[in-house]
Amino acid sequence: MTDHQMTPLDAWVPSGVDVTVPSMARTYDFLLGGGHNFAPDRELAARTEQLMPGAGKVARINRAFLGRAVRYLADRGVDQFLDIGSGIPTVGNVHEVAQRALPNARVLYVDKDPIAVAHSELMLTHNDNADILRADMRDPASILTSAQARRLLDLSRPIALLMVMMVHWVPDADDPHALIGRYRDALSAGSYLVLSHVTADQRQDQISDARNTIEQSRSADHLTPRTHAEVLCLFDGFDLVEPGLVGCGLWQPAGPGDLSDTNHELNAHIYAGVGRKP
Repeated sequence: MTDHQMTPLDAWVPSGVDVTVPSMARTYDFLLGGGHNFAPDRELAARTEQLMPGAGKVARINRAFLGRAVRYLADRGVDQFLDIGSGIPTVGNVHEVAQRALPNARVLYVDKDPIAVAHSELMLTHNDNADILRADMRDPASILTSAQARRLLDLSRPIALLMVMMVHWVPDADDPHALIGRYRDALSAGSYLVLSHVTADQRQDQISDARNTIEQSRSADHLTPRTHAEVLCLFDGFDLVEPGLVGCGLWQPAGPGDLSDTNHELNAHIYAGVGRKP
């Protein structure tokens, strides 16, 4: 492994963060073209791209889905967003997209990665309608009752719950179906779930190799790809909006940048959907 090279970023890396061990948040940042990552993250991204050609393109297609979903909800008057597993800030963040459409939109980001949180804190310093909370998504009560949530979110009104490229990091042992249900039950009618998830229905050998590579990298993150039927179950209690649960590039694409027109398989490698709580 390449020795870690000191950069200006190291001057404020939160205490206790071992930057010699890759983080999936920082690896994903690199795949998206971001600059908040270290050599081990870039090496893991390169190995992932080698095992799964087009991984970077898939990440960008998923990011485009996030922007379309946020705009879809803002167009329907949803002005509160709870982004679980928000990751490291990059181009087209939820608050930027939402507040462009609705200047008073409120956004609470949640992530357990200390570097993602530190970057978000810097980015949101002068934005009174957005904040970041360091927390684990598996503890909904601590998130929903946090000081940040009490300040920004009104649970008696519709909220958009975003879990984009997040739930496949939750193992079956933690029962993601029940976990999402706990969030759903806390939300008012008219709230939405926006979710995207790595599929187990395609490129199974490549997915297995990538999962093994992540585990061998000493990363604390463990990938659990799921089938269409398994991901669909995560929307229990929500009514899917058109076109349902589809490849993220196929969810209401608005232009050529939203999907691949050269490799159609890449458009469906990640399932995505938006559901409304009746």
